[in-house]
Amino acid sequence: MKKKSPPKSRASSTDLAESGLLKEAVAAYKTNEAAASMVRTQVYLSKSEYDFLQSESRRRGEPMAAVIRSFIDEKMTVPEQAWEKNPLLDPPADDSGFVGHEDGAVNHDHYIYGGPKKYQKVNGQWVWKPLDKE
Repeated sequence: MKKKSPPKSRASSTDLAESGLLKEAVAAYKTNEAAASMVRTQVYLSKSEYDFLQSESRRRGEPMAAVIRSFIDEKMTVPEQAWEKNPLLDPPADDSGFVGHEDGAVNHDHYIYGGPKKYQKVNGQWVWKPLDKE
């Protein structure tokens, strides 16, 4: 009867350390608040994307995961100038010729879609108008 040889082991820890994989794995297991709330995920990259991340990782002296996280953090941050020079945050233009409905804000469905008016003015206040029962 033939003896089975023991299964070949995976790469040794020295091989992993030389390839930089061990450094990234150790960084993932550091105990701090940020690491405790991290979610592990898998991403498929094109060869050019992978090569770019590898070169950026070497240039920064950080693991690829840290480079990816820094890119994501950069995109998640709203630049200060977005709040300073945003035309959507400007006050509306003054149009003295505009004539709208007094109840346009509360009964907009009526004016836009033709539905029944839902509010009526009673003693200077807009109150819910019961729908007419047919």
